[in-house]
Amino acid sequence: MDSLQNGWVVLALALLASLFFTAFIKKILKNANISDSPIVTEHRHKAGTPTMGGIGILMAALFVSCIYFKNTYLIITCFIMMTAGLVGLLDDLIGLKTKELQKIVKNISKSPVEIGQLSLKPGEEARAATEKSKNDLEGLLKTGNVEVVGEAPIKSEVKESEKIMAQFIIALFLVGTGAVTTIGGFSLGFLVIPIVIIGIIGAINAVNLIDGMDGLAAGIITIASASCAIFLNLNGNFTSSVPFIALTGLNLGFLAFNRYPASIFMGDTGSFALGGGYAAAVMLTDTAYFGVLALAVPIVSVIISLMHRAHIIKLPVEPLHHTLHYKGLSEKKIVLIYWALTLIICAIGLYFYQSFPK
Repeated sequence: MDSLQNGWVVLALALLASLFFTAFIKKILKNANISDSPIVTEHRHKAGTPTMGGIGILMAALFVSCIYFKNTYLIITCFIMMTAGLVGLLDDLIGLKTKELQKIVKNISKSPVEIGQLSLKPGEEARAATEKSKNDLEGLLKTGNVEVVGEAPIKSEVKESEKIMAQFIIALFLVGTGAVTTIGGFSLGFLVIPIVIIGIIGAINAVNLIDGMDGLAAGIITIASASCAIFLNLNGNFTSSVPFIALTGLNLGFLAFNRYPASIFMGDTGSFALGGGYAAAVMLTDTAYFGVLALAVPIVSVIISLMHRAHIIKLPVEPLHHTLHYKGLSEKKIVLIYWALTLIICAIGLYFYQSFPK
């Protein structure tokens, strides 16, 4: 069987496995009433949608790796996906417990109202999340400019420091395989260790941050993975492209249920697994330059969020895609814009690769 045919077989197998296991997990989660409680005001209608659908992606990845167990790149990629997915699953399980109920406020006056970092137009609603907004709310209620129209359940979460430590350990697993020896074509010896750590932690958090709208994260990883597979095949490295082909199929299968309107969410189980798996595949196959380029949209989103947290810029809602939604852009349009940007960036990268003499 030639490489092209084999590639289609891997893609089809991953796609079908993802479809089957996601449907299976969706049914179990729905029967167990394990569902999402969105904290974003505009997403309140999604309450009750099953979450932790990333378990289906992990099961499908395990199934594919059992069949293609001779492909070292795929086996290690799936191993990292499993370890990262388990960390995400723990975070999801802890998140089933409600930490606090935050009040949802509506501006009932005829003028804009400042609350926290937000400026609510007449009739607009927002969640009083920060300490400043909670303090502002007391005064605004007395003046009669706003009213409380509901409450948003806030999930319990693992501390950020604990998440980073867990991601650090995941990176050490990849380092421990000894399979990553070069980055960007350079053999870096022990210097490869901090790069692997930064790569794993960065990718997990980038994908996790972008996972906030129906099909957003899964669609971006589909496009990025498919582009990396094409890039490697253009270099004649079919064996190296297998983990990316598998990732493409896994995400396509999940998108059948996660595209707008989503009937299941991946949760941190899925976003951690996809971020860790994608980063592992990039570093194992030494496609660092193109792999980072393909993930440019989530990376830029992280940078913007970091600038917001450092008070360099001010976002009414974090991350950027929620700000765009808050400003009036529909969820479907935002997702399509992000997908389109990823596709354009990847296409430009592939075009310039083809244009340069080999």
